[in-house]
Amino acid sequence: MDEEVIPILRVEDAAAAVAWYERLGFAKQWEHRFEPGLPAFVEVARGGVRLFLSEHKGDARPDTLVYLRIRDVEAIASEFGVQAKDAPWAREIELRDPDGNRLRIGTPME
Repeated sequence: MDEEVIPILRVEDAAAAVAWYERLGFAKQWEHRFEPGLPAFVEVARGGVRLFLSEHKGDARPDTLVYLRIRDVEAIASEFGVQAKDAPWAREIELRDPDGNRLRIGTPME
């Protein structure tokens, strides 16, 4: 097994969050609830990148910042109707998910 870090992001509505992350190219891997009607805990993945989305109030705080390094930031910028900008290290955009979590997304400069 490879070791990895998986950020946990707080969400109010896991289904709505999954739909938003699907626009970024993520796919839902699984969902867990201790019982029907209790908060959901969901994994989404895009290639080797994984995120946990949690409806559990104590797991994380809104306004978290996650940096995603991807191959083609322009495709994501186009999907969300934003303009990518050059930084010394990457061409980047910043998005907020429906719960206020910030995603800085960049393609490294060559």
